[in-house]
Amino acid sequence: MLDDLFYLVSLGRCSPECPPGFRKAVREGYHKCCHDCAPCSPGEISNLSDSESCQRCPAMEWPNNNNTLCIAKAVEYLEYGKDVLVLVVSVSSILLSAASLFIFGLFVCYGNTPLVRANNRNLSFILISSLMLSFLCVFLFLGHPTQITCMLQHISSGVFFTVSLSSILAKTIMVFIAFKATRPGSSCRKWVGVTLSNAVMLICSSIQVMNGALWLSISPPFQESDMESYEGKILLRCNEGSTLAFYFMLSYMGLLAGVSFVVAFMVRTLPDSFNEAKYITFSMLVFCSVWIAMIPAYVSTRGKYTVAVEVFAILASSAGILGCIFLPKLYILLMRPELNTKKRLMGK
Repeated sequence: MLDDLFYLVSLGRCSPECPPGFRKAVREGYHKCCHDCAPCSPGEISNLSDSESCQRCPAMEWPNNNNTLCIAKAVEYLEYGKDVLVLVVSVSSILLSAASLFIFGLFVCYGNTPLVRANNRNLSFILISSLMLSFLCVFLFLGHPTQITCMLQHISSGVFFTVSLSSILAKTIMVFIAFKATRPGSSCRKWVGVTLSNAVMLICSSIQVMNGALWLSISPPFQESDMESYEGKILLRCNEGSTLAFYFMLSYMGLLAGVSFVVAFMVRTLPDSFNEAKYITFSMLVFCSVWIAMIPAYVSTRGKYTVAVEVFAILASSAGILGCIFLPKLYILLMRPELNTKKRLMGK
């Protein structure tokens, strides 16, 4: 009886009532009956007064502002209608795709002119088409991730980029061989023609296609919910699945871009009025610069902004290739048609 009375007197003198959202904590240097009120730790709640301990919320829930109730975690991804980034990326992708389609139509109309025929017009059509598909594939990275979009986004962008880079490499090799073949007695003359360029493009592209097929069959990308990166949020994202296949895709694209850059740099000064090697050199420089700059940005960002960095790299590098290679041609086709002649082609 005396102990109960002493407890009540001590409690009234030294311990406040802990409201919901707090728990009792032992006060150092005081009687064991005295306590402080400590707020619940992150991820925990207490919905009663004078709680001895707090309860942890389920994995899919998080405490409200008062730590008295568990509520559903906010879901984060690049969402249509809410993120300005999605609007900017969508508009940019549509405009760049429309520009690619315009260039494709213009090349069809001027398909028999010396400028278009000088550097293998079929490869030019393939290059423009693959760039247009690269612009459009960014929509796979936007919106709510699903199993289908996760499986397609990296593989499709890798294949489209590889087709673009393979076409550029084939163009560059043909320029190199064409000038080698002009030397008397050169054995390179037998390689001049569309057969070699088509073979280079198909072989280089098929390697990436096989990598994608193995990637999908062995360890495909999948949609996952990341509940650890952010407190109180669920990050919906796509897991690459096979890390080896993902890095092989990036490394192979870097290899194609590097080889194209080196070969184009070697033949950039050859005396041909329609020699596009110097434009290919600039385009590969832009391509490599964008993806190298993306690496620290990709590592330093978190959440949906990591996806935004990757999307920006796809748009910027594709736009760099499109602009560096085809804008000079558009200038001649539309503004200086008098230069689009056989005499100009022969350097006269």
